Amino acid sequence: MSIISIAQIVVSILLVVAILVQERSSGLSGVFGGGGSEFYHTRRGLEKIIFWGTILLVIAFAALSIYSSLILKA
Repeated sequence: MSIISIAQIVVSILLVVAILVQERSSGLSGVFGGGGSEFYHTRRGLEKIIFWGTILLVIAFAALSIYSSLILKA
């Protein structure tokens, strides 16, 4: 396995964890899609860090995938 493949695996695991850690709504109503009437709220503290970290992980995963498919397979 190349370093790029290992990096993709690590980034994908971190991305799954980051997505699962984000809390959309608490309680049983959130499981069935009813999160209350709150459409927007300000992210603060750790929630904001996890949100931006998730975005950075998505960008890193996309870049690794494009690099892997275009550069290494050519």
